[in-house]
Amino acid sequence: MGASTAKKVLVDRYDRSLLRGYVQPQTCRTPDGLEVMSPEGAVSIIPYPQIKCVSFVRDLAGPSVLEERREFLARPKSTGLWVELQFRDGDSLESTISNNIMEMEAEGLFATPPENAGNAQRVFVPRAGLNGVQVLGVVGKPKTKRERPAPATSKQFKLFSDVETE
Repeated sequence: MGASTAKKVLVDRYDRSLLRGYVQPQTCRTPDGLEVMSPEGAVSIIPYPQIKCVSFVRDLAGPSVLEERREFLARPKSTGLWVELQFRDGDSLESTISNNIMEMEAEGLFATPPENAGNAQRVFVPRAGLNGVQVLGVVGKPKTKRERPAPATSKQFKLFSDVETE
């Protein structure tokens, strides 16, 4: 059995409160809600409809993803789907999500926020907190060029002779 580490999170709720705490990434998403342990050690389960987004952060004292830049300044470079997450309260957040359907979670979406150097590294947004997700673009690896075989010269017939005319 592998060891797991608690991740620092900031939970933005629809009642405008911000909850700081820790989650176990493998076991925090339950059918009833998100299991969060406060810095004091109290464990609580927050129902998904109350959660706007969960920011996985570098520092608990820093800002959540909703307090940082919410849109990309240019087309994102990381591969995946460039999307706009539209929250129930009319708010929005641009991010990138995986282009692999097998990585989709039943409870919500994991996304990468636009601010690389910000406090929030990843974001979890419950499906219950969204009105919609709009795809703004597909960012992928450039297609590799296929090498075409050279035409066979031995089977090619000549229309004109190689002799120069005066």
